[in-house]
Amino acid sequence: MAGESASFDDHEHDANASFIKNHEHAGGKKLSEEIAGMLGSLKPFPESPGYCIYKVSEPIRQSNEQAYTPQVISIGPFHRNNPKLQSMEEFKLRYLQSFRDRDKINLEDLVSAIKGAEEGARERYSEPIKLGSDDFLKMILVDAIFIIEFFRKNWSKIWTKYDRRILTPWLSSRVQMDLILLENQLPFFIIEKIYDIAFPSLSKDHPFIELTFCQFQYFNVQGYEPRDFWSSGIIILHFTDLLRNFCLPPCERQPERSVGIIKEMHSATQLAEIGLKFKKITSNSSTICSPLELKYADGVLEIPCFQLDITTEIHARNLVALEECHFPEDAYITDYYILLSFLIKTGEDMDLLVREQIIANWLDGVVATSMINKLSEKSFYSQMNSHYQKMAQKLNGFYASQSKLTWRRALFSTPLIGASAISAFLLLLFTCVQSLCSVLSLKYF
Repeated sequence: MAGESASFDDHEHDANASFIKNHEHAGGKKLSEEIAGMLGSLKPFPESPGYCIYKVSEPIRQSNEQAYTPQVISIGPFHRNNPKLQSMEEFKLRYLQSFRDRDKINLEDLVSAIKGAEEGARERYSEPIKLGSDDFLKMILVDAIFIIEFFRKNWSKIWTKYDRRILTPWLSSRVQMDLILLENQLPFFIIEKIYDIAFPSLSKDHPFIELTFCQFQYFNVQGYEPRDFWSSGIIILHFTDLLRNFCLPPCERQPERSVGIIKEMHSATQLAEIGLKFKKITSNSSTICSPLELKYADGVLEIPCFQLDITTEIHARNLVALEECHFPEDAYITDYYILLSFLIKTGEDMDLLVREQIIANWLDGVVATSMINKLSEKSFYSQMNSHYQKMAQKLNGFYASQSKLTWRRALFSTPLIGASAISAFLLLLFTCVQSLCSVLSLKYF
């Protein structure tokens, strides 16, 4: 009986093990099929140039929400449903109406052109665009025509009474700022395409890029011309990208970025206290300098002059955000603000550079200093402009050598002070020796 019972138990155990094994196999097969289905639902990764219009990452956005969010007008899909921006939608439609009626534009031709470029336009956005084809095309057409009309009116200085009644100086300036935000962009190529179709004769003599340079001339600190971009093979992705290129030196003057970062550097005031001289670099017709091109040699730090005003933070933050998303290997703007944050740590540092006419500050000193220090605080980086790295090492070396020299000069500034210092040192040494002898005498007594 015992043998039969054991045999029965063994059989039952084998049956349970077989059931569990089959169940696990079936469950594993089902799970693997679900995972395969998830992988199969992925859309193909976009071909180059791919994404170039991004939503700003949350950690960066938290530092200043408004710097990345349009305040009066939505361009593109990311903010089109923001209720605070709906008042400008009618204004955009009126611009489309005047555009069509004045220039006798065939909207059907424009729609057909956009339809052919729809896929390429969608691929420029980092987020899936949850709009059907018709709604997407309407958005592109309305927003692009508004931009073209706005730029043309500014270029030709032909503003109607209706324009002036709606576009007050404040609102016009704010529209300009909204047009440089990374999240508020249309692909440049689609606006250019619509412009070329709408104005085939005008576009030959005055291409859209010319109007764009005119519109953003305030940010064109190096006085670039469209031909400079053409000759260098620079392709404009959108307006934020254009403003970044305005800041960069020509390709042949862009230093390599290498592994390594600036971990420590003395501030402007600290450097000035031990003898460093600051000099403003001013561009002229023969030597146009990028704002990023600082120079150091023989105890003199040369810095291109720059202006701080209410537009600076919006401009700078969106360029840094673009680099984080699209140009992490070429983040020259980010490098620049990291370097400035080392130089400008306090209000005294800001005041020093203002006195040297390097900074034209239209902000409160504390606000300006805080802005500089916060611009790159959320940036994570392991590479940096190699020129800045070497310059920081030289400045740290200058500070160390000058500090020793300053101490020696202070110590031996007059024969009397030098003699007193030597006497004090000898007295201290004699006291230490005497104390040591006393201790040894007690030990062996």
